[in-house]
Amino acid sequence: MRLLTILALSLAGFLAGCSSTGALVPGQSSQADVRARLGAPTEVRKDRNGDEVWEYAGGAEGHETYLVRIGADGKVKEVTQILTQERLLGLVPGKTTKQEVRELLGRPAEERMTGVGETWSWRYVVDGGLRGHLFVSFNPDSTVRDRGTVIDAINYDSAQ
Repeated sequence: MRLLTILALSLAGFLAGCSSTGALVPGQSSQADVRARLGAPTEVRKDRNGDEVWEYAGGAEGHETYLVRIGADGKVKEVTQILTQERLLGLVPGKTTKQEVRELLGRPAEERMTGVGETWSWRYVVDGGLRGHLFVSFNPDSTVRDRGTVIDAINYDSAQ
């Protein structure tokens, strides 16, 4: 019985952490609505247009990071899930900087020094529900050296 209680409480905590952004309506939802729905952002920054960008990172084991763009009027302009292969492929080796990567993909789940230099990675959900990793390695001049995706092996193990 105790195990069942622990599992139920764990599930409730997990579901509470998976707040949906679907109730946020661009042009209507306010900053207060965002905080009530999603809580405190993991980071707040200003973009080039003067909009506030609130980042909601899923953390080291999370597979989603949302950016909520808020205009000068305090209203939501857009909500975007940014951990996608399309955004990753928009990075140009030798040109895109670390700062630009950070703005496009959000806070990395992991940062490492490897044989090729500094590498950042993010967990994400691939089309079809498979889980994987986005990764970006950097040149010494802080531009993208390489980028790619890896599908988690557990996706294949669980199918058998």
